Amino acid sequence: MVWYMAASPVAPCTSAEPCGTDWPGLGMMVVLVLTPYWVWRQPRLALVGLAAGLVGFAEDGGFTASFGEPYALAYPLAAAFTTAGIVHRLTLAGRQRALALEAAGPVEQPLPAAARTFRRGRFSFGLAVLMLAVAGFGYWQARQLADAYEVRAAGATHLTGRVVAHEEDDDGNDILKVLAEERTHRFATAVPEDFPVDSRVGIVVDGDWAALVAEPYDAFGWELLALIGTAAALAFFANGVDGRTRSARLRRRPLPVLRVLVREDHEDGRTWVFAADDPEALRPILHFHSLHAFEEDEEEDGDGRAADAVDLTKVRQILSGDDPPPPLREGVLYGLPYAGAEVALAARLDADEPEVVVECSFTAVKPAAPGPVTRRPGRPRRKNVQRPLEEVVAAMTPGTGLRVWKAHGFSRGVGLGLLVVQGGGIWAMVDDGPSWHWWWLPLGLPWLISAVATALTWRITADRDGLWVTGAWRVRRVAWDAITSVRDAGDGIRVGTGEGHPDVELSPTGWPWLERRLGREPYAVRSAEEVRALVLRPELRPTEEAPTARQGTPVGPPLVAVSVLWGAAVLLLL
Repeated sequence: MVWYMAASPVAPCTSAEPCGTDWPGLGMMVVLVLTPYWVWRQPRLALVGLAAGLVGFAEDGGFTASFGEPYALAYPLAAAFTTAGIVHRLTLAGRQRALALEAAGPVEQPLPAAARTFRRGRFSFGLAVLMLAVAGFGYWQARQLADAYEVRAAGATHLTGRVVAHEEDDDGNDILKVLAEERTHRFATAVPEDFPVDSRVGIVVDGDWAALVAEPYDAFGWELLALIGTAAALAFFANGVDGRTRSARLRRRPLPVLRVLVREDHEDGRTWVFAADDPEALRPILHFHSLHAFEEDEEEDGDGRAADAVDLTKVRQILSGDDPPPPLREGVLYGLPYAGAEVALAARLDADEPEVVVECSFTAVKPAAPGPVTRRPGRPRRKNVQRPLEEVVAAMTPGTGLRVWKAHGFSRGVGLGLLVVQGGGIWAMVDDGPSWHWWWLPLGLPWLISAVATALTWRITADRDGLWVTGAWRVRRVAWDAITSVRDAGDGIRVGTGEGHPDVELSPTGWPWLERRLGREPYAVRSAEEVRALVLRPELRPTEEAPTARQGTPVGPPLVAVSVLWGAAVLLLL
């Protein structure tokens, strides 16, 4: 559809048919923006969006005037292909439900009372109202702009002028110079090709105010705000209705039940479901996000102050990273276990506590199956909990040669991304010549250069006498006896050298969050653990001394020179 809109001929703006706000066209744009999202999340609604898109395509003459053109054929073909894919997905979903119902067996139980009071969709409905208010504000502002023009044009003088020249202002906007009654007027235009030199155009003049009749006002910004707000409001509203419908369907009749084991992910709170005969939690089956459900008349028991103290203690432990890993709990799963299902869960808070809590899913159930991005439950430990030393040593490659840890693919990817940001930032700052924006360069550029240089070329070389640590600006020598600690610090590695001495820190050294998302152990974490093993086990240290060529080279100084040359080139040549 984007190709069709870009390539198909567009009716020019004229004095007889001026270009103003096109609310039906804007409504069609809302549908086109939402349809790809619905193909992903709401396939049934996507069928409605595709049908509406085809109706708009036909209304625009896509099936008649330009149907023989490749850009006109692309949309109906893509819509047909997408429709076939959606029908295929819905058919498979029906078969999955039937198989899940058959596998669940004949045992059914009513939903727990707490789950029957759980209502989904409130948050989505609240966001939908907020986005609808944003869209309404954009619509109101656009109408104000149009009405203000109509009122003023009604009392203005209508003239016909001649286009004498096309120009550009300092901001790159296209300007028309129109001569009418021996006076030259300048008008900004979005499509200067519609007004060739020596053509006649209509204008309205009221004192010092003048407007081009063919393009009377520019409400694009407010139209864009209305478009974004409406699309977001409809998306949130559809999600709320879908969630409310699913939760209502869950309460409608007794449900199949399964004994399971569950554990919360320590990183994102996701609930992982394991088979009841998998006490080691080796093979996850399903995962989803859930919330606790409570009965409407349920009241708190016990001493409220003690409960508050326990909650505050848990909060402090979570913030400091010292909270214990979530336990593997016994539970009962209510509902059919298939992709996209809605389920409820009754489980103990802990193996030692008799209290049973009820949780309801608020995201669709997903199978723990391999895919483009394999999702696995996170390790039941906090990131500052170290692996046992014996486990780290067993995983290390034996040998007495030099050991080197250096920038890898994720780290270099972060560095290249920051380098692009740095180059674009310099361009944006100096492109318009000297201005107050230049003050941002000495404030932000040193940190950005340090981060880019470190991410691209950080290196730790271990030899007989200690570590060579290559950062952004220099190579530091740290003797083995001076090292007091080695740990990963979020997205970096920190080597402690004792009280009164500054730590040696490398940051960033990768993207730990993305590496964990892709099912990999962060390279910086593994590097810190192996360096720590060398500190604690002297017999594992190399027996060689690192030559200069293998100690690393900082690229911070050359990067400063490249940045200066880049800024000079932008300033002088563009």
